Amino acid sequence: MRAAVLTEFGKPFEMMDLEQAPPGPNEVRVKIMACAVCHSDIHFADGELGGELPMVLGHEASGEIVEVGEEVKDLAAGDRVAVTLVRHCGACPCCHKGYMATCETHLRDASTPLSLNGDPVTHGIKTAAFAEETVVHASQVVKVGDEISWEAAALLACGVITGYGAATHTAEIEEGATVAVVGCGGVGLNAIQGAKANRAGHIIAVDLAEDRLEAAMAFGATDRVNASQDDAIRGVRGLTGKRGADYVIITVGSEVAINQSYRMCAPGGAIILVGLPHAEAVAKFSPVVFISLSQQVRGSVMGHMPIKDEIPKLVSRYEAGDLKLDELISARYAFDQVNEAMDATRRGEGIRNIVMIGADS
Repeated sequence: MRAAVLTEFGKPFEMMDLEQAPPGPNEVRVKIMACAVCHSDIHFADGELGGELPMVLGHEASGEIVEVGEEVKDLAAGDRVAVTLVRHCGACPCCHKGYMATCETHLRDASTPLSLNGDPVTHGIKTAAFAEETVVHASQVVKVGDEISWEAAALLACGVITGYGAATHTAEIEEGATVAVVGCGGVGLNAIQGAKANRAGHIIAVDLAEDRLEAAMAFGATDRVNASQDDAIRGVRGLTGKRGADYVIITVGSEVAINQSYRMCAPGGAIILVGLPHAEAVAKFSPVVFISLSQQVRGSVMGHMPIKDEIPKLVSRYEAGDLKLDELISARYAFDQVNEAMDATRRGEGIRNIVMIGADS
């Protein structure tokens, strides 16, 4: 089974033939058709988040089930699925709260079906989708039907649910609220879509790049602040009558953005942290300000979305023309070009770059 393998942090993937164990109980084997490059893949590949090498990354994927293990229900060979990192039991305290991505049963599960000459290869981010196939827990895949493209289905597996859910499920934005979205890449644009779906009254896009701000306006933002030209804090406060935003959604892993966020936030408001900074990053907030202004900080992983329920709803919204997915795709790369796709994403080129693995590029 051919895979793009990380053998040294900060170096390109190497294409290798790996051994893969068959699916066990409650597992499925999926032929990967498409996999988007997420910035989390970049963080891991560059050694910013650690991990054991060798490793196969890729976690925003789509594919076709080719084999199911024992005890798998409601899934069969031939099903078209989104393949996510959200491995969950459905029974632990976090799962009961809807926080499936922090399932306490599987949170530290480092098992792998992959090996090279008998030695284990890390199943990166519980998915390892930069490969011709992957074996994952059945809870990680969601059927998407026959009408959606492989590329659009892959986006639903991470970037879309992470941003959209940050607005609809973590923040639970109410109608008429004011929202500032800091960072207008793939996750940020979907946070804007989620805020729009919840009928936010004012959606302010904040970014350093004018082309991303233009995209944000097309995705539903009502105003924009170019932080390369204007002070982001002053810009947000100026657009909100100096009050600040009810919700500040930080989709970039920037210490600067995180540490500015509370000054963009209104009294009684909430900061939603989505983008992953490097592992040593430290946030600096004044507890006096948070207490006196009744503000909150919430972490959001994978948008706190129950994927089995919510991904099919997003597919329906897409098919009805109420969710932009195709517009997120900037470039498609053949599997042998996976390193080029990673480099383009590192350089900040495009919104989402897709590696076409089993599907035609």
